[in-house]
Amino acid sequence: MTSGVQKSGSAGRVGQWLGQAVAYALFMGCVGYFATSPAYQHTAPDQAMLKLTISHPGQSREACRERSAEELAGMPPNMRAPMDCPRERSPVTVELRLDDQQLFNAALAPSGLHSDGPASLYRRFSVPVGTHQLLMRLNDSVREPQLWHEARRQLDLKPGQIVVVDFDSPSREFLIH
Repeated sequence: MTSGVQKSGSAGRVGQWLGQAVAYALFMGCVGYFATSPAYQHTAPDQAMLKLTISHPGQSREACRERSAEELAGMPPNMRAPMDCPRERSPVTVELRLDDQQLFNAALAPSGLHSDGPASLYRRFSVPVGTHQLLMRLNDSVREPQLWHEARRQLDLKPGQIVVVDFDSPSREFLIH
């Protein structure tokens, strides 16, 4: 003899399905609400965002030199390259100015175990909206410190606009997206 009241099989399942549907609806409602509210702003209403991103290998720190016949003779046969080119690269100096005010100026060290990789940078700057003059400069050689890659652009920044400044290594030019 069993004590207690047993629910019929189909009525119990309907209750479980209904409870599960209510739980999923509540969950989806919460996700939907937090996906749209509260509104997120990247910048203040009177500001725009300027992003500087660079990944550029500097020039070789030292020039390649030709090995002498005596040097080559003293080396194992598989190592007899006629030119000796050091791997270490120059630091990359980057300067960014907005309306003649310096936003960024630094020498970026090359990456890698032997300092032979690209120098990388990512910085964000919150700037006021309006028309501005942007000066971008880059030097990638300690052997030629006077040689700068330079570009000037006029920007008309809108509220909340995001502008990306990049340096294209193959063309050796600044790009603005």
